[in-house]
Amino acid sequence: MVKKSSMSAVAMLLIFCMVILTACGGSTPGNNKGSGGTNKGGDDGNKKYKIATVVKLTGVAWFDRMEEGVKEFGKTTGHDTFMQGPQKADAALQVQIIEDLIAQKVDAITVVPFSAEALEPVLKKARDKGIVVITHEADGMVNTDFNIEAFDNLEYGAFLMDNLAKAMGEEGEYMTTVGSLTTKSHMQWEEGAYNRQQEKYPNMKAVARKLETNDDQKVASEKLRETFKAFPNLKGFQGASGNDAAGAALAIEESGLIGKVNVVGTSVPSVSQKYLESGAMSMIGFWDPAEAAKAMNTIAVKVLEGKAGDIKEGFDLGVPGYNKLIVKDGKYLYGAAWVGVTKENVTDYDF
Repeated sequence: MVKKSSMSAVAMLLIFCMVILTACGGSTPGNNKGSGGTNKGGDDGNKKYKIATVVKLTGVAWFDRMEEGVKEFGKTTGHDTFMQGPQKADAALQVQIIEDLIAQKVDAITVVPFSAEALEPVLKKARDKGIVVITHEADGMVNTDFNIEAFDNLEYGAFLMDNLAKAMGEEGEYMTTVGSLTTKSHMQWEEGAYNRQQEKYPNMKAVARKLETNDDQKVASEKLRETFKAFPNLKGFQGASGNDAAGAALAIEESGLIGKVNVVGTSVPSVSQKYLESGAMSMIGFWDPAEAAKAMNTIAVKVLEGKAGDIKEGFDLGVPGYNKLIVKDGKYLYGAAWVGVTKENVTDYDF
């Protein structure tokens, strides 16, 4: 009888231990990382997400600055944020990077497409897998939770044209370039510029429009030389890609055309300061790529936390230039973040 009682006591003790171990081994909220965005319904706000930013290309000043914003956002919020991109502007290479990120089951992908059309299928695949997608410079993108623009693209193009017209004395022949005919923002800037010229500056004439540079400074330089050779009275150049204006300014310096051809375009001060100071470039427009990165990542977290409904007309992202959003069709967002820089104020910026 004593032996049987002892065995019963041991069995009861074992059962008790098993219950305790099972309770201790349960999952803790927020521990399941790499869920592929399946928590879009919301959580307690403490989960840390893995968010990848995919850019057109790496190794250029514009996206170097964007990476600073990606890293700062991660450091400030605790989320796992990082940036990837091809070494040359190529839609197929962007697609492959996104495919790899889908396989990694990241929670969100923020992307600056080289070709919005080419990325539509792979971004649909990402969203079908539960990954949140936020785009930038892709107004009208279909397969995105939200697309965020620094401003209304047509208005920005008109702003650049106003500055080019001023530099040209509101008369003469000019040319325009874009990184790619499939880069929606570049095409809209060019359209906005051309429309403004047609409406307000009748003594100006576009002799070459939408010449593609593949976001390559050397190609932009060649396009300026070729166009000037064909149109020796060329007086103005407007470039969309972040490398176009600098490429044109280099050609102007090397060809002795300072004071004859005026250059305006999108760039950053660190690239264009020397050209602004030499007179090879009249003015640059830009928005801070670092702040754009923070805006994209902030929106991604909102969606992942189930708070997409908060993003309405007038919403403040808490990022400079994105404090009073304009919202169109529910998911197309616009800030007011452009800056105009000339040789007089170029030293005010450190990127």
